[in-house]
Formats: sequence, C-alpha cells, structure tokens
Amino acid sequence: MEKRTIYFICTGNSCRSQMAEGWGKVILGKDWNVYSGGIETHGVNPNAIEAMHEVGVDISNQTSDLINPDILNKADLVVTLCSHADAHCPIMPPHVHKEHWGFDDPAGQPWSEFQRVRDEIKSAIEHFKHRQ
Repeated sequence: MEKRTIYFICTGNSCRSQMAEGWGKVILGKDWNVYSGGIETHGVNPNAIEAMHEVGVDISNQTSDLINPDILNKADLVVTLCSHADAHCPIMPPHVHKEHWGFDDPAGQPWSEFQRVRDEIKSAIEHFKHRQ
C-alpha cells in the first residue's frame, strides 16, 4: 500500500507544527509521509526542540518552511493547528481533506506550556491514528 501524506500547518512553522511533524513521524511514520509548513517562517523554536527531546523525539534537523504548494496539492490530509492558519490556508484541490486541530501557541509562554502543548499534540495524533 502506498503511503499517504499528512501536512501539518500553523502560522510560523516554529512550535506546534514542528512538534506535530516530529510526533507524526514517530506515530504515523509507517503509513504516512509527514510534513509541516507555515503561512510564514519564524525558525524552529529552541524550546520546541527541547520539549520534544525531553520525550525522546529529535526534531533538531527539521526546518521552518513556508507552505509548499507541491506537498499541499498532493497531500491526503492537511491539518491546521491554529485558527490563523485555518483562516489563511491556501485553496486546495478537492481530493485534499482538511481538518482543524486547534492548539494554544506556547511561544513566549512558560516551559510548562511547551510540555502541555507537546503532550496534547501527541494525544491528538494518537487519536487520529486509531480513527484510521
């Protein structure tokens, strides 16, 4: 069976979508190609890298990228992770399914917020896997 593609999108491709890409590769990697992108690029937040490292997931080689039209248009599922990305997500072909999974932005917040959002994203991806 050919791998499907999931594309996680948020505003800056800095925190939430980076963590989602990391968890997605760990949890869905056998069955899905996993990517992330942003409406803008803000660089990968060092606290997102550290939060994922804390649970044994290395996202230090991931990059903060603008939405790639090729990935977007070939994706099976696009998941927006914040309301800004949901509202500003580019138009997609009819075959691309879109879902919105809203998470708080941990950027600029206390360390515990990075941990909480990291764990919420993991739970959402695990729940998604069990829906398949």
